[in-house]
Amino acid sequence: MEHEDRIALFLDYENLALGVRDHHGGAMFDFRPIADALAERGRVVVRRAYADWSYFDEDRRMLTRSHVELIEIPQRMGATRKNAADIKMAVDAIELAFERGYISTFVLCTGDSDFTPLVHKLRELNKQVIGVGVENSTSALLPPACDEFLYYDRLEGVDILPTRGRRSRPARLPEPEPVEQVEPEAPPTEEPARDADALAVLVAQTVAGLQRSSGGEVTASRLKRTLLRKDPTFSESDHGFRTFGELLRHLAELRVVELAEGPAKGDPEVSLPEHGDRETGFALLSSVVRDLSSGTGEVALSGLKNQLRRVRPDFSEKKLGYRGFLQFCKAAATEGAVGLRWSSEADDYLLSAEPS
Repeated sequence: MEHEDRIALFLDYENLALGVRDHHGGAMFDFRPIADALAERGRVVVRRAYADWSYFDEDRRMLTRSHVELIEIPQRMGATRKNAADIKMAVDAIELAFERGYISTFVLCTGDSDFTPLVHKLRELNKQVIGVGVENSTSALLPPACDEFLYYDRLEGVDILPTRGRRSRPARLPEPEPVEQVEPEAPPTEEPARDADALAVLVAQTVAGLQRSSGGEVTASRLKRTLLRKDPTFSESDHGFRTFGELLRHLAELRVVELAEGPAKGDPEVSLPEHGDRETGFALLSSVVRDLSSGTGEVALSGLKNQLRRVRPDFSEKKLGYRGFLQFCKAAATEGAVGLRWSSEADDYLLSAEPS
């Protein structure tokens, strides 16, 4: 229990409730999915929600059953009430950060960018900050400021109502309905492929960067923390995986990464394949350079990547952990697969089939 994160939860309730109502067909806000998500991250020791509760009578009962302390903001002057709630919530959060040193994580449930300075200040005080907001009503400025950002719409247990379908059903005849169902199924055949490719690139680049910066082992937990620092909205569930370990095992099957036993049980070491796909990529580069340079002995770097893709359309140096094609070619030259030199006359790098 000593090692559990202590969490303080603050809900800008009007922002959340109105965001859910406006963007999910009048649905009621449900606190349980947020509570469940936080239970997986630590022990919630403070739960406070801020609003003029005369507007949220049913919600008040729901929150009380979940042991949330209701902070009353009684003003009824539109923006004045909103500002009062925001200021009170910010003051309480800073007060707790100083008075309750054992609280390690602050969860701010809001999509309002006005809370960005509060996020920055809490992080200055060495507190982890998790944001929670409704996707379509969350400011683009807020998620990048947080250590992690959870979209309410994507949490387990949140039922998203098909608002567009419900509104159009009475006005349509039964015949067009099959067309409505077929159309959304067309994109998924391409979308997962693009998502999977982007995911492989993101993970491979991150592992390569960690290996370069530290020179030590890269564990799964460290990799996940780094991915969240790059994109606080990152979640393996958005890619169809239940756990981060399941995602890594999938990428290992695709030879994007390799997994080995780590220092702790359930926290494997992650590395890029030293052979296999990388060797295949170097061999492909060497073969293409040899074919193209048969007459001149050397070939320019510019346009060479397109030549590789003519031979192997799925080639991507980023899948192998390289940020750019030049970096890939330099690695190939270091391994002796090709020769590489800078030519001031050609104002470009020149590659040869024979190592320099």
